[in-house]
Amino acid sequence: MKHKIVLDSSGNLHAFSGVDFASVPLKIISGDREFVDSADCDVADMVKHLKSYKGKTTTACPGVGDFLEAFGDAENVYCVTITSNLSGAYNAARLAAKTYLEKHPDRKVYVFDSLSTAGEMALLAEKLRDLIREKLAFDKIVEQVKAYQQKTRLMFSLESLHNLAANGRVPGAVAAVAGILGIRLIGKASDAGTLQPTGKARGEKKLILELVRHLKEMGYNGGKVRIDHCDNLNAASTLKQQLLCLFPAADIAIGVAGALCSFYAEQGGLLIGFEVA
Repeated sequence: MKHKIVLDSSGNLHAFSGVDFASVPLKIISGDREFVDSADCDVADMVKHLKSYKGKTTTACPGVGDFLEAFGDAENVYCVTITSNLSGAYNAARLAAKTYLEKHPDRKVYVFDSLSTAGEMALLAEKLRDLIREKLAFDKIVEQVKAYQQKTRLMFSLESLHNLAANGRVPGAVAAVAGILGIRLIGKASDAGTLQPTGKARGEKKLILELVRHLKEMGYNGGKVRIDHCDNLNAASTLKQQLLCLFPAADIAIGVAGALCSFYAEQGGLLIGFEVA
């Protein structure tokens, strides 16, 4: 029985060992330039370009055909997408699943709306891989991952909300606060999959303390943490060390945000997927 895990590229996983895997890229379109969120995208160049570009920048989700190509010839497909409240990727994946099953009625596809992005999607992919290795039935894997999803969260910190505001993801008044006198906005993915500001901090030292406090308040108690950063390895590493001081056995990994997440998080941003008790 051939299993395959498919994520859109906002999960920041362009490769994933131990299982058949595909990442389906989103795109960032800025004037006459198009940045495809794939492993070979020059994210630093994109971030630099967007800082100086004065025109409108938009994002584009994968199409139905892109997901169908990613599904390949797998008999069991598990697809995880960015929250449906930020992108049309989930709807495109659902349509692809419908088409795939019409062509192959003996196969199975399930599309998970992560209601999140970045590290929380990575955690769902890791859970899927673990359950596939246990050789559980398709329906049992879906059931257990849906239950696991109730115990995963996403928190973020942003130094700038310019791109989010320009795309209507956050109010302009909220965006104006970030970046003023070193203020970093802290927020989370809500239960509905929207971006919800929860606090702010001035300066990196205070930011790390606030992030640790918020993580604990949201239920973190030593489980997995997946930190993705946009050109801010120092803050990601400091946060990891602070968490390890409190929870020495915690499984904490640091990754680099891809193009789509870097577009929204902007330079200095952190995206933190984690398990709660």
